[in-house]
Amino acid sequence: MIIRNDWTREEITEIYNTPVMDLVYRAATVHRAYHDPNEVQVCTLLSVKTGGCPEDCAYCPQAARYHTDVKVHKLMEVDEVLDSAKAAKDNGSTRFCMGAAWREVRDNKDFDKVLEMVKGVNGMGMEVCCTLGMLSEEQAEKLKDAGLYAYNHNLDTSEEHYEEVISTRTYDDRLDTLNNVRKAKISVCSGGIIGMGESHNDRVGMLHTLATLEEHPESVPVNALVPVEGTPLEDQPRVSIWEMIRMIATARIIMPNAMVRLSAGRVRMNIEEQALCFLAGANSIFAGDKLLTTPNPEEDMDKQMFQTLNLKPRASFKDNEAPVEFQTIPQ
Repeated sequence: MIIRNDWTREEITEIYNTPVMDLVYRAATVHRAYHDPNEVQVCTLLSVKTGGCPEDCAYCPQAARYHTDVKVHKLMEVDEVLDSAKAAKDNGSTRFCMGAAWREVRDNKDFDKVLEMVKGVNGMGMEVCCTLGMLSEEQAEKLKDAGLYAYNHNLDTSEEHYEEVISTRTYDDRLDTLNNVRKAKISVCSGGIIGMGESHNDRVGMLHTLATLEEHPESVPVNALVPVEGTPLEDQPRVSIWEMIRMIATARIIMPNAMVRLSAGRVRMNIEEQALCFLAGANSIFAGDKLLTTPNPEEDMDKQMFQTLNLKPRASFKDNEAPVEFQTIPQ
């Protein structure tokens, strides 16, 4: 099967609307051609700087303008973050993601501190990921030099629906950051959220944008909105499991090499529903009791699920050469 970057919206719409049994079968077949179906990447996400964000993303409890229960916390100390990374590694995570509620990265002491965090986590032999908002080409280079493996910057939704969700930055701003990350040769993590009042065409549009990038993102998170009281989207109805499965399966078919991450919304799913998502091509999850500020299944529940489904955690740096310090040096 050839990796394609020339998908049309019509082709993706046809895949998305395939009868669900046929869709899951096709996605599972593609998944087995490119991945071990019993292997799932376990990632941990830590909010290293919480709340007080000047953006107006309608789904986000960390926006300063909304009245939510999120307490504002300044940037954590490097040692605290490294302790959390070690605990995550001990619990089976192979990727550690650090999120800061910033609109954009600024060249200041806080960014220097984040660079130290990146160096420290990389030194543990984990894949280290950051999501820090918009990023310049020079900042991306600094993160790469510090040992950053991946950068998350979600498109959130389609270009057409974007202004209904966010007005404080543009869709092109998002794409520019992804381009800067790619230029620095950092792995790209980019997906979106469903359940924000978008149409099925908007969901297809977001997938179309990702699948027609010059290179597909190495990781595609699929999030179901977790409505938070105090945000403009607090009354949105819950996304059904079948909508999640359609998104995951379609992403798997059009971006076969990507890790497709079953992300926010998993706390509302039972094991059977999550198993259907894995069958449809999801092969990455976030572990830990929180995703930045929203609830997530407890780690013990995930361990039980892995046992029940005979899943195994994916090793770090599986698709790449390990960093020099972790390579076996020929004698």
